[in-house]
Amino acid sequence: DPKLVRVSVHYKDDEARKLWKDLTPLTDERIYGLSDKDNFWQMADTGPCGPCSEIFVDLAHLAKDWTFPEGATGEWTDTKKRREFSTEAFVEGAEAGRFLEIWNLVFMQYDRHPDGTLVPLPKPSVDTGMGLERTAAALQGVTNNYHTDLFKPLIDEAERVIGKRYWGQENPSFRVLADHARSVAFLMADGVNPSNDGRGYVLRRILRRAVRHAWLLGRRTPTLGAIVETVIDTMGDIYPELRERTQHILKTCHVEEEAFLSTIEGGLARFDQIAPPHTADGSRELHGTISGEDAFRLYDTFGFPIDLTELMARERGYVIDIAGFEAALDQQRRRSQEERKAKKLGVEVDTLGDLSQWESATDSSTKDVSFVGYDTVEIETQVAAIRRLDKGRVAVLLRETPFYAESGGQISDRGEILGGGWRVEVDDVRKVDGRPAAVGALAGTFTFGRVTARVPSHQRKDTERNHTATHLLHAALRQVLGEAVHQAGSLVAPDRLRFDFTHHGPVKPERLDEIEQIVNHHIWRAKPVTFREMSFAEARAAGAMALFGEKYGDVVRVVTVPGFSMELCGGTHVKNTAEIGLFRIIHETGVASGVRRIEAVTGPGAFQLMRDHERVLDRLGEVLKTPEEGVERRVLALIEERRTLEKRLDEALRGGGDQMKQWLSEAEQLGGNGARFVGRKVMAGDLKELQAIGDALREQLRSGVGVLGTTFPDGKTTLLVVVTDDLKDRGVRADALVREIAAVAGGKGGGKPHMAQAGIPDAAKLDAAIRGAPAIIRPWLEAS
Repeated sequence: DPKLVRVSVHYKDDEARKLWKDLTPLTDERIYGLSDKDNFWQMADTGPCGPCSEIFVDLAHLAKDWTFPEGATGEWTDTKKRREFSTEAFVEGAEAGRFLEIWNLVFMQYDRHPDGTLVPLPKPSVDTGMGLERTAAALQGVTNNYHTDLFKPLIDEAERVIGKRYWGQENPSFRVLADHARSVAFLMADGVNPSNDGRGYVLRRILRRAVRHAWLLGRRTPTLGAIVETVIDTMGDIYPELRERTQHILKTCHVEEEAFLSTIEGGLARFDQIAPPHTADGSRELHGTISGEDAFRLYDTFGFPIDLTELMARERGYVIDIAGFEAALDQQRRRSQEERKAKKLGVEVDTLGDLSQWESATDSSTKDVSFVGYDTVEIETQVAAIRRLDKGRVAVLLRETPFYAESGGQISDRGEILGGGWRVEVDDVRKVDGRPAAVGALAGTFTFGRVTARVPSHQRKDTERNHTATHLLHAALRQVLGEAVHQAGSLVAPDRLRFDFTHHGPVKPERLDEIEQIVNHHIWRAKPVTFREMSFAEARAAGAMALFGEKYGDVVRVVTVPGFSMELCGGTHVKNTAEIGLFRIIHETGVASGVRRIEAVTGPGAFQLMRDHERVLDRLGEVLKTPEEGVERRVLALIEERRTLEKRLDEALRGGGDQMKQWLSEAEQLGGNGARFVGRKVMAGDLKELQAIGDALREQLRSGVGVLGTTFPDGKTTLLVVVTDDLKDRGVRADALVREIAAVAGGKGGGKPHMAQAGIPDAAKLDAAIRGAPAIIRPWLEAS
């Protein structure tokens, strides 16, 4: 309704004012001329700029949920008698929220120079920016975005889950939950996964901020997932990727919430210590500074993102020493970098992009480079340019190069470049302005001219087998685990492949078997692998899988295994799946929240894995003295024997077993001080088992000496003496006693004051040694 609309223009912009009056029903009283502060737009101190005109709606007559701020007075609060307002009253009303800006028109007509001069732009334009959700709010008759049908279902769900009513502006937590649930859903639908860096860290920060607001509302269990599910329900028809990845989104959200909830209580307790609340009235008075070290500890130990700590600090009237936080974070990064360098993971070459430092051949340039590695691994060509590096290393740009530079998970090639009287052993390949440069140690004196460049064919073939296998694995995973599976990273090397994918929880062994069989099925069907270049839009329309985070040009390379896999990929591949030979999964594990990893081998690597397993089986058969087919049965029998022994030992260790009770009931008194003696022959498999029984006896005796003897399965006979702590403190020592007692049977030994053991050469004399022990022990007690 035009009666509810008002506009502002720059106070000098008579042209805009005239257009509003000529083209719309607005009268001059509803067109307000405002200052540079309000109605002149510029991006920076210099550059494109110009006056603007803003469109406002009157919420007091439009929104059913409008209320005036408590204590508001003045001309702008009149809703009954007054329809027109002075400029001052309009500005007051706009600042208080009665007049809501829904649209801004910037007349981009000047270029501001450093001296402040405004020079007309040769091609002026109107930068028109409508607030989509603000306009939706105005059309729906509500005061703000959060009360529209875009957010109301989300806030309703938050009310249901939390069990509290949303009461508007006074409590922003419901709004945070609704807004962040929507952000979380769309980020994960786009392929972002929570992590500690990059876009994944942004997602994790949003999730954790939402968890904290749910915590403020009293929730101690995951909350956001239910609201995220409502986002999917309400917007999934328009954004089908939300529905396609529902399971992954909800599971990831739940796992992340649980992880942060496990630390948030400790983090909030720590925050209360370093930033105690000073007032209960919401005062914004500055109460102090939180040190950078404390803020970093909240980040590093409790997982609090710095912006969350800043928000909490601001709520309590504190500021954070951001410089100190950044210093602590930088110190951690430096430590990490030093560790990487110590492990030789650092990047040696980081300045190749400066083309002015390259020496070019007289008849060539750094642009005269093409990759021929799809078709050949060895070629005669010429050096286009060379860059000399530290420690006798060089980077070489060839006119035609077979060397693949690491990209899309496939690692860089290795190989050699042979020139006239010189050789470069290529151990790395880097992209320089989009072209692969071979890097390595130079032997001999470099000269421009004809060279031979080669990649070892067996390494390239193994890499190609593994790369095509990752495409087959990706397709098989989606077939078995569902369309929610998406690639989350990969490594393709000659000796193995590694494939990360979105999925929650371990993949069951029977599922892994099924996935492995599907991949091998398509290998053994000898399907041709096709390669085609087409536009990105055409490839996506054809169903080609694109990896989130990868950069694609207008023209892309599509790698297809007919009827099974189609992906955008610039890597090298086999020409037929049969070349892969065999695919074997080594293991599957988790690497991050909602991300699993499969490592596998193909071809020669898979064959070697099988041979290694066979050798292990052969060695087991030799050790167990059983034929190969009987190894499993023999191992199961040994396990059962061990369980029986462990059960017997457990009964003795628990002290409540019949045997231990009997020993203690029959214990011999050693004197009037309550000390007792237990002497027994026992069964034990080895010294550790005998010592465990001795420990249990020592604990149950309370005060006394135990003497235990046994003959182990290997034929050795051992005597063990234990002394309780009260007697040990009085000077009765197990190491001294064992020497005297063992001497009766011709044995020798030693140990510690509370436990000692001795070897008995003649097992027949063991009983006599145990029987004679009390006579040896009593003088020690009397002396103590």
